[in-house]
Amino acid sequence: MAVILQTEVQFDAQGHLVIPIELKRAIAAENDASLIAKVEDGRLILEKRDNVRERLKARFAKIPADVSLADELIADRRREASRDGEL
Repeated sequence: MAVILQTEVQFDAQGHLVIPIELKRAIAAENDASLIAKVEDGRLILEKRDNVRERLKARFAKIPADVSLADELIADRRREASRDGEL
């Protein structure tokens, strides 16, 4: 089971979010760490860039190397446009 650490955070006078040291330590963030921020269902979620990258790699790992998702998307858009009489 995951350990949950909960604490209050504050915005400073300039609107910067102040992350308490215990939260920084809990995610093993270095001083120069880059976090990705997103709002999901009214929640602010901060994740280390490397964690996001690894999750995306895992999500798309089963796609064969010879498959281009970009080419498939373009082909889908062209089919949709031709059905709509746009091409």
